[in-house]
Amino acid sequence: MNDDALRFEDVDVLYPRTADRSMRRLSKSLRPGNRRSRVQAAIAACDAGAERDEVARQHQVTVAVRHASLTVGRGEFVVVMGLSGSGKSTLLRTANRLTPVTRGHVWVPHEGTSIDVATCDPATLRQLRLTRIAMVFQQFALIPSRTVRQNVGLGLEFRGETLDTRNRVADEKLALVGLSDWADRHIGELSGGMQQRVGLARALATDADILLMDEPFSALDAVIRRKLQDELRALQAQVRKTILFVTHDIDEAVRLGDRIAVMQEGRIVQVGTPDEIRNAPASAYVADFLKQDR
Repeated sequence: MNDDALRFEDVDVLYPRTADRSMRRLSKSLRPGNRRSRVQAAIAACDAGAERDEVARQHQVTVAVRHASLTVGRGEFVVVMGLSGSGKSTLLRTANRLTPVTRGHVWVPHEGTSIDVATCDPATLRQLRLTRIAMVFQQFALIPSRTVRQNVGLGLEFRGETLDTRNRVADEKLALVGLSDWADRHIGELSGGMQQRVGLARALATDADILLMDEPFSALDAVIRRKLQDELRALQAQVRKTILFVTHDIDEAVRLGDRIAVMQEGRIVQVGTPDEIRNAPASAYVADFLKQDR
């Protein structure tokens, strides 16, 4: 993989839709097969050029991500953006297999070789999640009954680190995000912006090379969101992690990303630097998307 930290190779994510009552009756009479056969038929339809709506109508299968390929370099900050339903969060979640890949590969370097997250065994996947890939969620996913320090050290606890080690690392990461004075407080005492900083500190505490950030600032007001964007960029200059960041906000993508990948209906339709995306949109969709907040 050379200097690649994360590589999506022809990733497809499809899943059967829940049939309504009439479809269930039809299914019983025609016996179209199990969920796997429906997905396989949908894949064949996609390969033949069928569009997303057609696949959904004919096979009752949702095409969430379609033939997506993207390479993220070590220390690079790549933003994936698109409208709701474009597949951006689904693609991100395949990087740690929170969402299974139907077809394709997600490669990460590990112990001198390349591991396919999509197909690796459970023990390897757990090791990758504990040591290589960390995630910052939109809704923080913090534990209210624990202190800030205990929340930050959670990943280290799962790894079996000693209490002294957990506390030392947690304090280091809290200092990085400016929350040293809040280490012994409980989560409910913190503002939304502060809670998001705790989530980021927790991701940094495992020393994972790859950070996955799924619209982490979208629930915050505009002033706090912009402040956290600036702080994240400054922090990235210090720690040089590989970051894959999902947003639907163009301004956020331009402010944060070294490169931007634009998704439409499950496909990646353009990848480039912010200037390349703005100055030479690859399609009318991208051009229209760029205008949404202007």
